[in-house]
Amino acid sequence: MVGGLDQAPILDDIRELAAEQRVALREVKRTAFDALSETESAQGVLAEAAPLTPIEIEDILDRVDIPFLVMVDGVTDPHNLGAIFRTADAAGVDAIILPRHRSVRVSPTVAKTAAGAIEHVSICSVQGVPAAIQLLQKHEVWVMGLDEAGDRSIFDVDLADQPLCLVLGAEGAGLSRLVRERCDQLASIPMQGAVASLNVAAAGAVAMFDVARRRMGS
Repeated sequence: MVGGLDQAPILDDIRELAAEQRVALREVKRTAFDALSETESAQGVLAEAAPLTPIEIEDILDRVDIPFLVMVDGVTDPHNLGAIFRTADAAGVDAIILPRHRSVRVSPTVAKTAAGAIEHVSICSVQGVPAAIQLLQKHEVWVMGLDEAGDRSIFDVDLADQPLCLVLGAEGAGLSRLVRERCDQLASIPMQGAVASLNVAAAGAVAMFDVARRRMGS
């Protein structure tokens, strides 16, 4: 924590929570704080935490009866990935599957944008998306790609009672050709305005909450 910050209720809350959890607080000069911080606009407070440990896809499938998974294909903007994590936590997603290549890694910017969600949504790290899709299908998980060229509306697909993995494509390019071919189904979000599409984080939010709504209703 930067020394000499103006008094604010949120700082009192942080001090109180730290005391309850027996977490040591240390005040440092701004120059030392900036050297430790790896994000912009850290707002004067940062925490050191243990590294996140990815788990295997099979671990999630063994642990959850009807898993709800989200996989990203080529998402490169850390703000988008952070927003996807935040929405996934709110929508009850069991895990996010991230490829090791052609995709942004979990970074301080992702963590900040996720607002704590990366601590609550499991992360599966895979070598590649097409192979991960085949593994999921082997375990009878229905893989649905979100794509503007999808032949069905996301609102017409009822997958409330079966294992599901929702695949989100890269900013601009969308799903890669091979991933599009491997998905069991492609679904789109009906657009009624002048704008032709949503960015991946917004589109993912629409789709995730539609699945969540159906699952809560069932």
